Amino acid sequence: MENPFHLAFPVHDLEAARQFYGGVLGCDEGRSSDTWIDFNLYGHQIVAHLVPGHTGIRGFNPVDGHDVPVPHFGVILTMEQWQELAERVRRAGIEFIIEPHIRFRGQPGEQATMFFLDPSGNALEFKAFADRKQIFAK
Repeated sequence: MENPFHLAFPVHDLEAARQFYGGVLGCDEGRSSDTWIDFNLYGHQIVAHLVPGHTGIRGFNPVDGHDVPVPHFGVILTMEQWQELAERVRRAGIEFIIEPHIRFRGQPGEQATMFFLDPSGNALEFKAFADRKQIFAK
């Protein structure tokens, strides 16, 4: 990966974050301390920082008929990775905020998307495009 991103985000329980990001999402764990944990999310560095009392979602915006939670983060995957992740999340019994579906069907930017929460209430979105040239389509 040429330019992986780095994202630091708050969690209220490091062990729950470890189980979710490492166990459910399959992220390898990097360095850690008693207040933060590095994870490898599909080649990107995300860091869960302990922030007692963190509550997650601050609002919603309408997108293609769904209320999208804000803030949120995630990764654009291949369609195969996206389908596998959707099944892994289902098997773990995690409730989707927005069920896996195709957004903007038949329009520029058509994409598979799904939203769910981590144990600290952080919203995650994972996407896939049949044609990656559509990522920034207008």
